[in-house]
Amino acid sequence: MRKILLSVVSSLLPVLVFAQAADTTAAPTLLSLQDALKIALSENASVKVADREIERTGYARRGTYASLFPQVSGSGSYQRTIKKQVMYMDFDMSAFGGGGGDADGAGAAVDMTAGGGSSGKNDGFEVGRWNTWSAGVSASMPLVNAQLWQNLRISDQDVELAVEKARSSRLETVNQVKQAFFSCLLAREAFEVYKSAYENALENYEQIERRYQVQRASELELTRAKTTLSNAIPNVYDAESAMILALWQLKAVMGVDLDSNIDVAGALDDYAEHMLYDLQASEELSLADNSTMRQLAIQAEQLADAIKVQQYAFLPSLALSFNYSINAMANDYKFSEYNWSPYSFVGLSLSVPIFSGGQRLNAVRQSRVQAQELEIQRVNTERQLKISIRQYLNQMETAMKSYSSALSAAETAQKAYDIAAKSYHVGRSTLTDLNDAQLALTQSRLGVSQAVYNFVVAKAGLEGTLGADFIDGEGNVQLNKTYDNE
Repeated sequence: MRKILLSVVSSLLPVLVFAQAADTTAAPTLLSLQDALKIALSENASVKVADREIERTGYARRGTYASLFPQVSGSGSYQRTIKKQVMYMDFDMSAFGGGGGDADGAGAAVDMTAGGGSSGKNDGFEVGRWNTWSAGVSASMPLVNAQLWQNLRISDQDVELAVEKARSSRLETVNQVKQAFFSCLLAREAFEVYKSAYENALENYEQIERRYQVQRASELELTRAKTTLSNAIPNVYDAESAMILALWQLKAVMGVDLDSNIDVAGALDDYAEHMLYDLQASEELSLADNSTMRQLAIQAEQLADAIKVQQYAFLPSLALSFNYSINAMANDYKFSEYNWSPYSFVGLSLSVPIFSGGQRLNAVRQSRVQAQELEIQRVNTERQLKISIRQYLNQMETAMKSYSSALSAAETAQKAYDIAAKSYHVGRSTLTDLNDAQLALTQSRLGVSQAVYNFVVAKAGLEGTLGADFIDGEGNVQLNKTYDNE
């Protein structure tokens, strides 16, 4: 049973260690952090949506500017009369020197019948024709409209706000890619640590098993070594699963297929040399480039202009209008014989607001209240962002101190493990001492990687909060950065 268990446990090692290298013919494509960022900025869904939003607001601004140009429209109509209108006409015969007045001295009324004659009946006669055709063109253009002019300014700010939101989306994408990339490095190093612990446990088990066969080790030592080896296997499985999951998360953030054969390049130790961050410069950190603060500033300008729009509603407006139309009436469909009658005019229309029941005044008050709400939100957001900056700086400082301590602990733990292993082989220490040394070595190596990971993640969060990315030297938004110079 002991030999069977040993063979089963030993057979697990190639599966665990070489699980990701099973297909040697299809090596994964290694991506650096800069490569991952460039792919994400072109393939990430949120970045694409933000770019489309810029395009949409651009079209909306063009539509607003179109209100300044003449609005021309054409019209045409046809009417078929079902029942003609009847007209009645009274003729005073006394006006022509005739008599026949009634008892009150009024002139006699002569009614025209539909046939054109006269009778005693007041039947009247039909007017109009059966077919009526009309066509025309009309145009209008605002000459003086303060509200419209102010709305044009607001539409420009809509585009500016969309651009800033696109920048915010890019900043968030960069932060997510960095965190996912560093998580992949941490998961891989954790896998390497647990794999190393497994290999050490397997080597110790094999040595103790050989010593047990020659009766130089007790059955208790063999059982404990076997237990240590069995306990190391789940850690390797968990580390491998975490590594695969972290890589999936990176692919999802980048916007690529989850089945794509890629892997991250480098190690967390490559970023350890950049951990010397000037924490004394924290007093000089500014939120001027923070995307949230810039969006709030643009929204404040929009509300200020919205107040002016409501105030300009009290001013009169002047517009120019023009109309040209032609009409024809006939009883048949002989278009070549129609007599078309043209009609046209040009004019000015002045609109003076006088009374609206307080609607315009309340609209101004509503916009002012919204501006006050936005100012309260801006102050609170600025306070929360300053807290975040201090938190990131504190995390970075703690990670730097932890890294120095963990690095020293890892060196000491490695030396202690080597001594414990040699001492145990010569019989001067127990298996418990060896296991304790192995546990301390594993924890210290994980501590080094965790300290570097905590620092780079906090630094990425700080950079995203400061929003110094995608901004040129003049403070303008620059969305076409590709991280070529990173």
